Amino acid sequence: MLNKKRVNYYNFLTPFIVLLFLYGCAAQQPPQGGPRDLTPPKLLKAVPANKTRNFKAKEIDLQFDEFIKLTNQYQEISMSPAMEKAPEYSSNKRDLKIKFKDTLQKNTTYVINFGKSIQDVNESNVMKNFTYVFSTGSHIDSLSISGTVTNTLTQEKEKDVTVMIFPLKQDSLLFGKKKPSIFTTTDSSGNFSLNNLREDDYRIYALKETAPNKIFDNDIELIAFLKKPIHLRSDTSNVQLNLFKQLPEKFRFAEKRFDADGKLLFVFNKSLDNPSMKVIYPADIDKQKQVEFSKTKDTASVYLRNMNFDSIRVALYDKGKPIDTVSLSKRKNESFKRTLTFQYNINGNSLLKPNNDLKLIASLPIENFDNSQITLNEDSIAVATSDYTLQKDTGNLKHIYLKYRWRQSSKYEIILNEGAFTSIYGDKNKRISKKFQVDKTENYSTLTVKVTVPDPAKAYVVELMNEQKAVLQSNPITKSTPIVYSNYLTGKYLIRVVYDENKNGKWDSGNVRQKRQPENTWVSPNVISLRPNWEAEESITIPKETPTP
Repeated sequence: MLNKKRVNYYNFLTPFIVLLFLYGCAAQQPPQGGPRDLTPPKLLKAVPANKTRNFKAKEIDLQFDEFIKLTNQYQEISMSPAMEKAPEYSSNKRDLKIKFKDTLQKNTTYVINFGKSIQDVNESNVMKNFTYVFSTGSHIDSLSISGTVTNTLTQEKEKDVTVMIFPLKQDSLLFGKKKPSIFTTTDSSGNFSLNNLREDDYRIYALKETAPNKIFDNDIELIAFLKKPIHLRSDTSNVQLNLFKQLPEKFRFAEKRFDADGKLLFVFNKSLDNPSMKVIYPADIDKQKQVEFSKTKDTASVYLRNMNFDSIRVALYDKGKPIDTVSLSKRKNESFKRTLTFQYNINGNSLLKPNNDLKLIASLPIENFDNSQITLNEDSIAVATSDYTLQKDTGNLKHIYLKYRWRQSSKYEIILNEGAFTSIYGDKNKRISKKFQVDKTENYSTLTVKVTVPDPAKAYVVELMNEQKAVLQSNPITKSTPIVYSNYLTGKYLIRVVYDENKNGKWDSGNVRQKRQPENTWVSPNVISLRPNWEAEESITIPKETPTP
């Protein structure tokens, strides 16, 4: 009896153990981590084969090594020559099918450029610049155009830039209006190649765009072009295209509004040389306005003491000449929320540059301040008010300077008690304090650059740039001369030279419609390293200008 019970017990237990085992196997997770897949899809087979002659098929089947998807196919895929009825493109797992909806021309080479439309499903890796070529005749066009795209200002090669060509007879009809049918994208080294082209005369452009429509239709996009057309009779190489941001031909207000604090904010579509503004209506409030232009002179902030109006009209001038007028409306009793705050001319480490005044930058124009409500502490001890001075900037009522004999070894704190400052609207600040120290003089250096020009009859602009290629100082020159850069923080710097053709002391953009190239630049390959408490010298010989094609 005992043996029989044991058999029954094991008969019951065995299926239960099997189920646990199977559940455990099913619950196992794939190993986490590992290198990310960076490989784009690869074409395994094409039916008909790529570069087929005497093509007669009604559809094309492309098979890849992994699951694919089509992205932005209407913007990315193009067929040259274009068909009146566009083909139908569809993807399913590893297959991409192309079905023709129109009749193909006889004895014609067709190129289907997929741009960046083909991606793998898992990681969205892009199969760039894949083309499928076929001919309805016995000959396949095989000419090519290749070259490099460079940014004019940085002199760096640009990747992921669309390079496009238009037959000369269609250029004025298509460029800037319709997507090109012949295009490619630059690689990581800024190189491009347009292949399977027929003999013809072409205009060539490069476009670094913000929206992927392959049409030059935005002021902030970068554009490049050749002034002369390419007469393609044999393979053409070493085409150099220089990208630049085109200055808009027509001025317009890109933005106009009342901000939450009541100021009028105007953003222009381009920088002006010497802008000014006047309130036309209501005319009686023009004298009490405060206008602040950005350093780039493409933005204006207008502060008005009297906000008791329902509409306002403002005129904009440049170098004294009228540019445009603009109107804004508001509710007559509309309220605005203002908070009077301050920023300072100290760096992220709370350090003030040696030999500098402390600059207080208010969020609103200042009407007055109360010295008795302002405290400057040095090493936790209050400095006598007679030992420092507070001074308004007459050119900008938002700026106040605190002048004092700073000591590098001391720790400072400025305390603005509640009501220390009053804005032009009557707003008062809440209690604010800021701690800081004066940076060490040995952290700053002086650099002397001895510049040799190639032609004293021409003009140049020498620019000192930081590692991010932001311009820190600009010096127009016409002859070989030393340039001194005093009290610059230790770090790495670059020198850029503008070949100033019109001698106006700045870099000038080009214009596609006028076929005018931008002024050339040259960036010295030498990276200048400034060490602490050091007077450095560098010699720069500007090379002769290479004419832009």
